[in-house]
Amino acid sequence: MKRFLLNTLLGLPLWLAAGLAMALAIGQPLEFDSTAQQRQYDTLVRELRCTVCQSETIHESNAELAADMRRRVYDMTLAGHDAEAIVEFLVQRYGDYVRYRPPLQANTALLWASPFLLLLGGGFIWWRIVAGRRRMEQCPEFSARERAMLDRLHHGDDPGRSR
Repeated sequence: MKRFLLNTLLGLPLWLAAGLAMALAIGQPLEFDSTAQQRQYDTLVRELRCTVCQSETIHESNAELAADMRRRVYDMTLAGHDAEAIVEFLVQRYGDYVRYRPPLQANTALLWASPFLLLLGGGFIWWRIVAGRRRMEQCPEFSARERAMLDRLHHGDDPGRSR
């Protein structure tokens, strides 16, 4: 019993510190002037990519850069900027990579075309394999000499093999 109390007293500061860290990670609730602003903010933070994490949105990321980007989106939303202006500002600052759905441009054309190119390449390879198998299914024509040699090999009468 004494050991349990000692562990509880020592563990209490750790639990309090963990709770405080979680409260700081969540942050203050954001206040908006209208529900349209809140919808715009929520949409943008779920559509913009964290350039540090690379596979998370700025809404999901705990990186400092993502927090800065969220803060920037919030400030610009409150200032009355529309979603396109905010995205354009972030693209100018961080590049097209910040978008999860990059626009169709000369530098992203291969990115957009790659699924179709892979599908066409896979279809061509499949067609070549099927055509090759059809050719293999046809019986080969052997000469009389080749047929006699195949019969000898089949029956175990290999003239080149020593006994």
